[in-house]
Formats: sequence, C-alpha cells, structure tokens
Amino acid sequence: MRQQGISRTLLKQIKFNGGDIKVGGESVRVTYKMVTGQWLEVTLPPEVGSDSIVASPTPLEILYEDAHFLVVNKPAKVASVPSHLYPDDTMVNRVKGYLERTNAASQVTHIVTRLDRETSGAVIFAKHHFAHTVLDTQLKQHALRKTYLCVATGQFRQRHELIDQPIGRQPGSFIKRTVAKTGKTAQTEYWVVKQMAACSLLRVRLHTGRTHQIRVHLASIGHPLVGDFLYGQQSNPWIDRQALHCASVSFFNPFEQRQVTCYAPLPDDLANLIINESQLNA
Repeated sequence: MRQQGISRTLLKQIKFNGGDIKVGGESVRVTYKMVTGQWLEVTLPPEVGSDSIVASPTPLEILYEDAHFLVVNKPAKVASVPSHLYPDDTMVNRVKGYLERTNAASQVTHIVTRLDRETSGAVIFAKHHFAHTVLDTQLKQHALRKTYLCVATGQFRQRHELIDQPIGRQPGSFIKRTVAKTGKTAQTEYWVVKQMAACSLLRVRLHTGRTHQIRVHLASIGHPLVGDFLYGQQSNPWIDRQALHCASVSFFNPFEQRQVTCYAPLPDDLANLIINESQLNA
C-alpha cells in the first residue's frame, strides 16, 4: 500500500476511522500477506469538514479539475489559508464554497501548494486525503514542479544561475528570512528572459520550498523583486506588490497515469509593469 502512495497516517485513518482493506473481496488486516495475482481494494474513510472554515461565495478561476485534483489561479492580495487577519475569504474559503456549491463527494479542503498573499498564480488543491498524500510525496521527492515569472531590480550579468544557499529566520523577526549557514537547504534556479533599463524579467524554478525563497535568494545577490516591501523597496509606480507570479505547476496524476501541467495567465499589474519598464529601454 505504501508503494501506491498510502502514507502511515492515512493507513491509520483507514484502519480506525471507517475505511476498509479487502483482498479478493474479503476484509483483511494490514498484516495480511498477499501473493502474486491477488487484487487489493482500499476504501478510504469518510472525511468530515471543519465547521471553523467559512465557505466563501467568491468564484474561482479554475485552471484544471478532475475527480482528484483542483488547480486554481490565485489573485494577488488574497491569502492562501485562513488566519486571524484573513479569516473568511482566502483560497481555502473559496474552494470550500465551490465544493459545497458543486455538491462534491468530499467537502474537505486539502491545499497542496501555497503562495504568499501578495503572490499570484497557480495553487493546487487535492479533493481527498489520498490525493493529498500522493502530491505531498511528489513535493518531497521534488517531482512536483513549479515555475515562476518575476521582475527583479537591476540587470543580471549571468543569464542563468542556480542559487544554492541555505535559508533561515532572520534574528529578531518572526516573518523575515535570510541566507544563513544554520538555515535549511534551498535551491533556486533562474533564467533571464528579458533585460530592461532598471529591472529584469526572470523565469524561476524552485528545487526546494522554503518560505519567501525566491524573494530571499534574489535579494541576497543584490536583485530584490520589484515592489517587495520586505526585502527591497515598494516604490514602483506600476505595481504595489512584489512582482512574482506562479506561472505553471506540473505533477503526475497516478489515478489517470498521466502528467498534468497547468498554466496561470499573467495578471494585469505584472503585464503592465513589464510593458512600461520595457518602454523605458526605447
């Protein structure tokens, strides 16, 4: 079962919360030893939604959907998950509202990938615990790929680089991160797409998933993101947030045995920034 992506935690839930494991149509214990040619059937336990999560009526921009996964385009200025600051109109709240409106089999929200509130782009949700476990495993194995577009200050000498620097908390700050020898391994790869007068358009791929990773790594080499108030300056007239967008996500769907790749269109504010900064070159 573990070879098929069922985690130890999910296995416990199957055993103790109303699921079932059958071989040849008969319920068996997890210690049952199978032989070649037998079929294993697993029934997941029913999922109970949280009453503390408010369903939002705000519509979603859906990039991809099947029976197991939902990929949506998150606007900037919308948080990924609820908090005391943003309790009822995050992406989790909006997805819960969508699941209720469509009478989904499970109305529990399983968010797989998250973005900072100011960052726009593709966010993946799983429609049940098993699908969430599968993608969590792909995240840990770096098989789930996320590609970003961003605009960073200055012009780059290198057209392509892999930034391999550990990231940890900045002393004295609960929010801010920094490159630190005592931090966790972090790898960010970038390609310069377009050089402009005062900034550059980059395509970025994350090989790890640390908090604020792109923002911290680019700031550490002297190129903070345009509009980034935390690691740079929020002084650009064309955008009032960090110029960062998750442009695509790609993962393997084991239920349909195929690779799924979703693209999130460039938002207007980021497009306007690129257009206006490019015109300064003319």
